[in-house]
Amino acid sequence: MQRPMSFESPSLQSEQPNLPRGTIEVGTGEPLVLLHGVMGSPAMWRETLPLLAASQRVIALPALGHHGGNACERRPCLLEHIVDDAERSLDALGLSRVHFAGNSMGGWMALELARRGRALSVCALSPAGMWETTKSFAGAQKLRFTAQITRLTRFSLGLSAQLGPIRLFALRDTVERGDRVAPALLIELADAVLACTVAADLLVTPEKCEPLEPNCPIDIVWSAKDRIFPMTPFANNARARIPNARHLTLENVGHVPMLDNPELVAQTILATIAQAKP
Repeated sequence: MQRPMSFESPSLQSEQPNLPRGTIEVGTGEPLVLLHGVMGSPAMWRETLPLLAASQRVIALPALGHHGGNACERRPCLLEHIVDDAERSLDALGLSRVHFAGNSMGGWMALELARRGRALSVCALSPAGMWETTKSFAGAQKLRFTAQITRLTRFSLGLSAQLGPIRLFALRDTVERGDRVAPALLIELADAVLACTVAADLLVTPEKCEPLEPNCPIDIVWSAKDRIFPMTPFANNARARIPNARHLTLENVGHVPMLDNPELVAQTILATIAQAKP
């Protein structure tokens, strides 16, 4: 399937004061805030942005302690602190309630912001926090390994990223078809991994997503090929903790589904938003 042309991030950076420097804003309409996963950045949404901006004002926020985000001054950094930072960005934008779509850590953030009454709707894609403890989260070791390998191989990525098999290998834990990801985007993702200063804290956080009674439409959307948070047990835990959400599955995509199929992810997010319409 033909991918949409990628936006160039410098032209999309928000000019709003008091926002993280890596914030991307595009489009008009009801506000939709996009939240990325741990060691990620708004670049993860790059190919989904134009599909959503056709009908929404889309704001992709960089998380606290991540590439383009504010520095985390309290250590260890907790998910609570990252949600606090996102809420301050909403206040800076003058937005009381918005639609949220988040992946992994971003999905958990979106659920916590809904708990705080800031959401019109939530589309949580393979949300984090559905463990009993982080000690039961085997995917944490995969993410640590990704950070180590990225640190060792970044110097050669300008050349090696041009090869489809290399992209497939580099993204094997998070994307089903990493060879379809553009070389330039892989390099952006690698730089985001290296720029993250809080991964070590977040991968052993004592927090988890507690049961939630939805106060707005919430879709919990799991990737069928998720190797970081496999559907068993994580999707099952999500059903138990948020039983009144709508629980969906996306086929043939990995843990970061917007890198596998941005069109499908955009359609899924817009379907969530549609539930909040009068």
